[in-house]
Amino acid sequence: MVRPATRCSIGVSLIALLLGANGRAQVTVPTPAEPPRPEFAEFVIKVKEQALAHGVSAGTVEAALTNLEPLEVVVERDRTQAEAVLTIDQYVQRRLTRRFVRTAAEQSRTHRKILLPISEKYGVAARVVVAIWGMESNFGRFTGTRPTIQALATLAWEGRRGPFFTAELIDALKILDHKYIELDRMKGSWAGAMGQSQFMPSSYLAHAQDWDGDGRRDIWSTLPDVFASIANYMQAYGWKAGEAWGREVRLPAGGPLPLIQKIGVRQSGCRASREMTVPLPLAKWQAIGVRTATGGPLPKVDRQASLLNAGSKTYLVYRNYDAILGYNCAHAYALAVALLSDRIAS
Repeated sequence: MVRPATRCSIGVSLIALLLGANGRAQVTVPTPAEPPRPEFAEFVIKVKEQALAHGVSAGTVEAALTNLEPLEVVVERDRTQAEAVLTIDQYVQRRLTRRFVRTAAEQSRTHRKILLPISEKYGVAARVVVAIWGMESNFGRFTGTRPTIQALATLAWEGRRGPFFTAELIDALKILDHKYIELDRMKGSWAGAMGQSQFMPSSYLAHAQDWDGDGRRDIWSTLPDVFASIANYMQAYGWKAGEAWGREVRLPAGGPLPLIQKIGVRQSGCRASREMTVPLPLAKWQAIGVRTATGGPLPKVDRQASLLNAGSKTYLVYRNYDAILGYNCAHAYALAVALLSDRIAS
C-alpha cells in the first residue's frame, strides 16, 4: 500500500501494516488506555465542520457524510491482524509464483505502447511500474470493495489513529469535490487505499496523474492514469532512471552480523530503512570482501549502497530501493517488487 504524502506508510496490500522487522507479520494490539470515542453522529458533525473549513463544498459534504454509518468490520480488521508469521523468503516465494511472474511479463508486453511514453517522461522503468501494479492490485483485479468515505470515517472515529485517518477522510472529500471520481465508485481497501495503484487519499492528491487528459485522475479504471500515477509517485520518492535497485551479494566469512555491527545501521527513515546499514561506496564494500552472488567483483561505479540482511540472502541496495520502500515500507514488499521487475526484464 502506498504511503501518503506525509510519508506515513499505509496501503492496500497492507504489507506496511502486517509486516514488521525482518518481514515478519505481527498482530497490531490496541493501545490499552484509549479515550472513550464519541457517538458516531457527533463525530460526523465535527468532520463536516472540518471539511467545510478546508474548502470542501457543502454539497459534497452533505452528499458524502449524511446518514453515514460506521463499518464494524473495518474496526475489527484494524484491531486484529493476521497471526501467520512469514519470513521475507517465504513471503517472496509465495507472491512470486511462476504464474504471477508470467502474468507480469505478459501484462508488460500487452501494455507496452502505454508504458513506454510514461516510462520516458517519469524516468521509471516500465517493468517497475508493472511490478508495483501487480503487487498492489494483482494487475487491477483486486482493488478493494469497501466504500472509501465510510471506511475512513470509521477508522477516524474509532480513535486509535484518529488524526491520521481524519486527515485522509478530508482529502477523500476533496477528491470528490474535484469530481475526479463519483461517490459510489470511490472504493478500496478497508484501510482507505484506493484504485489499482492503492493510493491513500493524500497520496492521490499529491501524485495521481491524468495521463489521458480527460480531466479525471482515474486510478480505478483508466490504465494510462494508473501507470502514470505509479511512475510519478516513484519519481517523487527518488527513483533515478538507468540505475539498478541493488543486487544479491556474497559476504566474507562471518556473515552479515559482524559487518552490520561494524558499519552501523541508519538512524533515520522508516523502520525498514533503519534495518539497513549506512550507505558506503561500492569500492569500500569491495575492499571489505563483499562480492556479487556469483563471486565476481562489484561494479566499478561511483554509487553508494547499504547492506540488507534478508533472511537467507543478503543484498547491497541503492537509492532506487529506497524509492520502493517509499511506496511501502516493508522489505518483503520492496524485495518482491524489485525481484519481480528483474524477472519481467529477463
